[in-house]
Amino acid sequence: MTDAAAPTSGDDRDRRHGRERPIEIEYRPDAPVDLRRAVLYQRRGPGDPTMTTAGAVIWRASRTPKGVATLALRQRIGGAVRAAAWGPGAEWALRQLPALCGAHDDRGEFDASQHPLIADAHHRHPDLRIGRTDLVFDALVSAIFEQKVTGLQAFGAWRRVVTEHGERVPGPTPRPMFAPPMIDQWRHIPSWSWHRAGLEPPQARTIVDAARRGDTVVQAAAAAQTGAERDRVFTALRGVGLWTSAEARIRAFGDPDAVSVGDYHLAHEVGYALTGHRVDDDGMLELLEPWAGQRQRVIRLIETTGLREPRRGPRLSPEDHRER
Repeated sequence: MTDAAAPTSGDDRDRRHGRERPIEIEYRPDAPVDLRRAVLYQRRGPGDPTMTTAGAVIWRASRTPKGVATLALRQRIGGAVRAAAWGPGAEWALRQLPALCGAHDDRGEFDASQHPLIADAHHRHPDLRIGRTDLVFDALVSAIFEQKVTGLQAFGAWRRVVTEHGERVPGPTPRPMFAPPMIDQWRHIPSWSWHRAGLEPPQARTIVDAARRGDTVVQAAAAAQTGAERDRVFTALRGVGLWTSAEARIRAFGDPDAVSVGDYHLAHEVGYALTGHRVDDDGMLELLEPWAGQRQRVIRLIETTGLREPRRGPRLSPEDHRER
């Protein structure tokens, strides 16, 4: 079982003077965890308004079922995580903290020995954990932003839309930070705002359509028991395919088996790491088959090695629709 100190909060005088003090806990994981790898996977680019770092502290803004929350995390020597939270969703965010740090990451019968690269990476990073946010709609929307565009374009659009239409979160954040809009608010973002942010029209329509069924989607995905069941929930939405579904499963549920088939680079990177040459999606799935049930873990371990296929071919170029 995980162990956490009892929460402590500030007094009424601080709140009256607008100096809300945080709720603070110390979370002690049952097993070693690399906090930065578990949590920063959720960051959408270096300018993400929902997540940043300042020295050793990770700052995260989120919209919880209880309202917005700001979370500040620092890992101490020995592995404990010191956490402070502000806002109406602070208690929810602190209860969810173990999951964000990978406490529910099920490694099952993972056998790293089937490939020397994976065995070595697993040996070097035994504290790698796959975290989860349990915030289904935010995970789905952030994945839709990244459909069929460059990371630079997607992250820029995410930054602008969330900053303009999200909610400023409390706390002494190192820069202004914002929680994403509520589900219904995504529906009412005007078309010119999407256009100005540089998000392509199909992605904007997909987000608006998803928001119309947002509560139903969230409930159905949360109730699903398998990745395949969640795929059926997400892909029932117009404009959402298996790539987007896999990304949402990874972010919201920490799915250790999700593979983002259709990614512009992923198959090439997996193929290069495991065989020395690029493969297509079918080839990638064949290479990952020995780790069925844990394929996302293998992908994360490959990322820790820093191996990257030399870029010789054309890069995916951003498309800017704002002048059209």
